[in-house]
Amino acid sequence: MRRLLHTPTGMLVWRIALLYVVLMICRTAFYLCNAAQLGPLTWAEAGPLLAGALKFDTASVVYADGVFILLSLLPLHLRERRWYRAVLFGYYVVVNAVLVAATNLADTVYFRYTQKRFTADEIFFADNDNSLQLVGKFMAENWYLVLLWAGLIALLAWGYRRKVQEESIFSRGWAYYIGNTVIFAVAAGLSIAGMRGGMTRMTRPITLSNATLYTADSGKANLILSNPFCILRTIGSAGSVKYKKYFTPEELPRHFTPVHQPADSAAVDLTGRNVMVFIMESMSAEHSAYLCPEVYADRAVKGFTPFLDSLMRNGLTFKRMYANGTRSIQAMPSVLGSIPSFRTPFVLMPQSLGESRQLPAMLADKGYATAFFCGSERGSMGFGAYARSAGVDRLVSREDYEARNGTGDFDGYWGIWDEPFLQFTGEELAAMPEPFFAALFTLSSHHPFVVPEKYAATLPDGYTKIHKGVAYDDQAFRLFFERFGSEEWFRRTVFVFVADHVSSEKFADETRTYPGNMHIIGFIYTPDGALRGEVREVTQQLDIMPTVLGLTGNREPYFAFGRDVLNEPGRPRWSVSYDGQFRALSDAGPIVLDDSGYEVQECPATPAADSLAQSFRALVQQYYTHIEKKSYTTHD
Repeated sequence: MRRLLHTPTGMLVWRIALLYVVLMICRTAFYLCNAAQLGPLTWAEAGPLLAGALKFDTASVVYADGVFILLSLLPLHLRERRWYRAVLFGYYVVVNAVLVAATNLADTVYFRYTQKRFTADEIFFADNDNSLQLVGKFMAENWYLVLLWAGLIALLAWGYRRKVQEESIFSRGWAYYIGNTVIFAVAAGLSIAGMRGGMTRMTRPITLSNATLYTADSGKANLILSNPFCILRTIGSAGSVKYKKYFTPEELPRHFTPVHQPADSAAVDLTGRNVMVFIMESMSAEHSAYLCPEVYADRAVKGFTPFLDSLMRNGLTFKRMYANGTRSIQAMPSVLGSIPSFRTPFVLMPQSLGESRQLPAMLADKGYATAFFCGSERGSMGFGAYARSAGVDRLVSREDYEARNGTGDFDGYWGIWDEPFLQFTGEELAAMPEPFFAALFTLSSHHPFVVPEKYAATLPDGYTKIHKGVAYDDQAFRLFFERFGSEEWFRRTVFVFVADHVSSEKFADETRTYPGNMHIIGFIYTPDGALRGEVREVTQQLDIMPTVLGLTGNREPYFAFGRDVLNEPGRPRWSVSYDGQFRALSDAGPIVLDDSGYEVQECPATPAADSLAQSFRALVQQYYTHIEKKSYTTHD
């Protein structure tokens, strides 16, 4: 028995088994750090979750160590050389320290903010100038995970058993080569099967969405997944277009079309007014006592957005507005272009560079000056690049602020504090020619949830880490309105407020699961009260562009996946998103389509449900049809 354990095959099995142990330790850390979001585990769930975890861990092991496996079993005496064994040891420790241990522990932190596992999208999008600085800060904040990582590296090095003298069970000569060749071939076959997720001819290569086969809870599906599978499996997916064609080109527009034909008149005509869009970082609906009074019924502090609540009471408020994604970069095309993101964030797809006519471009054609404001560094997070592609002429960033006001207002992480940057933005808007379109992305309610020292003792601590930052931003908006509210340009401006996504820090039970975990703040405010009321039906970020176009007197056809809330009663009232499945939340309830053939997995029991499901299939098909064409205009 001892001899079998010391054979190259026996030692390889030991080393691969050790990787499963490391992956399970990482998964345990992942759950412990994210238990509040994932919810408690039951014994009934344990079996399926473990089965799914082993399948995806196998794929991860093969993705990371497939080369190591084959080199360890190479049917040549070369593998017995000391330098060759040293190379194998270095490969095993270094590659697994990075691809297995580091990426899964990084997931432990990353999941808190995006509710998704780390994929190739993040690698290709990590082009911030301050990326290394941010990584360093996150490592310092999560030092215990860094220590765990070091411990796992030590475990890999110790568990490799480098000093054990490996002995082949085959004698020298032809038996050695034939026997080891058979073992090599079997290992290669098993590796391919492990990478695909099965051995039968009918088995399709597993994808991230296959995790939902082992649990109905999309959050716990992330507990099943592991890296490097999530990274390597998604490399290249941004450039591929695979979708089900449910309808013929002639049938498709009858079920859903992104081409809008505006009426000759609108319910409210605000033609010629300025438009200012505030895209607010992590502004969940649960921060607002006006939107979620039941959350604060028995709490001492009644919400953290009192000023925004006052605007909502005097504006047009979307009581049930939902985000179309979980990341800031998904919000940009949703809000400015009425273009959703499904499997891959739209911005990260090479097809996003196709021809489009988004809100800034359409208003620019009508004589609007256009600008995008963000207190981060120019080029950071891809916001400015996308705004430019959407038709924005001028980008205003941290560099512009510091050229006038110095460097003292940098928050140490992301950019300029929101309060001084909003004041700076108001000064810039006052100097812009009218009419103008401007958009601003706030930063201060982002992790690590810090506020300026002078406000640390005066702002409420709240019930989660983000609440102080939310209260700070609410105050920043109040000061902005107080300073500029009496100016003429201000009174001629339509202000749109919409969150990019929900907060990673949740405290109300109903906001931890779908659809509450997509419910955001969204409303339109006019200083003269021209637009007031409540919209209680389901709305989404995609509806911002069509609604603004309707308010500003647009009468020409345009391309958008949302609807003009005030002027298009015939279009579906829903919010669409993707979390491994295609989801559409309607007033009647959710519609869920699988990712393979858009089969209906969930649908409300109403007479119109089937028609709505067909429309949702058509929307998804339209989306990928235009992705394939690289065209987002009315004339493609």
